[in-house]
Amino acid sequence: MQIAVPKQADPEETRVCLTPPAVAKLVKQGVQILVERGVGRGACHDDAAYTAAGATVVDDDTADAIWSASQIILTIGPPDLDNVARLGPGTVMVGMLDPFRRHDLVTALAARSVTAFSMELLPRISRAQSMDVLSSQANIAGYEAVILAAEVCPKIFPMMITAAGTIAPARVMVIGAGVAGLQAIATAKRLGAVVEAYDIRPEVEEQIRSLAARFIKLPKKQSDASTDGGYAKQQSDEERKQQADLMAKHVIAADVVVSTAAIFGRPPPMLISEDVVAKMVSGAVLVDLAADAASGRGNCALTRPGQRIRTENGVVIDGTTNLPGLAPVHSSHVLANNMVAFLEEILQEGSLKLNLDDELHKGPLLTHEGEVVNEMVKKTMEAAPA
Repeated sequence: MQIAVPKQADPEETRVCLTPPAVAKLVKQGVQILVERGVGRGACHDDAAYTAAGATVVDDDTADAIWSASQIILTIGPPDLDNVARLGPGTVMVGMLDPFRRHDLVTALAARSVTAFSMELLPRISRAQSMDVLSSQANIAGYEAVILAAEVCPKIFPMMITAAGTIAPARVMVIGAGVAGLQAIATAKRLGAVVEAYDIRPEVEEQIRSLAARFIKLPKKQSDASTDGGYAKQQSDEERKQQADLMAKHVIAADVVVSTAAIFGRPPPMLISEDVVAKMVSGAVLVDLAADAASGRGNCALTRPGQRIRTENGVVIDGTTNLPGLAPVHSSHVLANNMVAFLEEILQEGSLKLNLDDELHKGPLLTHEGEVVNEMVKKTMEAAPA
């Protein structure tokens, strides 16, 4: 079995699918690993480290060949369609493939008879925790969002009592208490800020309070605000307005806002209007983790995905779209562990052992034997305008 780790289609991507320790683990199981020269440079892993771990480093002038010669291709984000065209029938691809938006990629993978696993589609079950790329990367994104905000904020986070007077702690508001939001809360608390958080799911109140943050409650309890998989449900217009009105006064009073509210497979909900931003204090910072390049927006009406802007009233709005990429060593470390755990699940004795009765196999399976097999993705493609 030959597994290839090519460079990413996105030239700004700093993370890598397999680190040298992960390579060593797979090599011990009899798997051959090919890595494109320089693939780990952004994550501080040089080619010599991959060679020492047992991988074969492929030069740039022959890198295209690994797409046609390898049985398994690992990727972080969606690959170029030109490289997909090089894949032979039966090739396995594993990565975060953005299938609800990249219908062109899904169609191309099916046309090439590629067995593609989109890691975003892993079921939210205990057996999948070691492979959960969304959680591992969101955890680091939540941390980085607060660190980024602390660097930009003109205030320090902790309270200080000095001979020159008392410095009040910064006020941080976190919107959304998923993995990223909870890590943002924990990080802001460690830095000494006063933290409050909001989520439409009332069941997360205990988690927020366990981190010594204040939970902001809606006047009306929403008991059905989350899906069976633990994601936030799409809200009605009335619920969104009620939510936005409640949050507005807390956003306006905050020195830092970290917004993480996202709906899987959909554009992010609009929660913070221009009018609310206009009432925020000069120097306030809003880090929008929901900034989404595909939809061109985030949770804030003024967010520009991939950019940092300063409004006329002095509010900084940061729309960095790859926060895990700001800490590529550790984000690659956990991502590689996710990949190894999944490969160990689907491989037996050096070959693919696909079990469609196992939800860990069926859940993320996107295309197989020339067909789009994931029902959610198939429905989305059928409903898309021609």
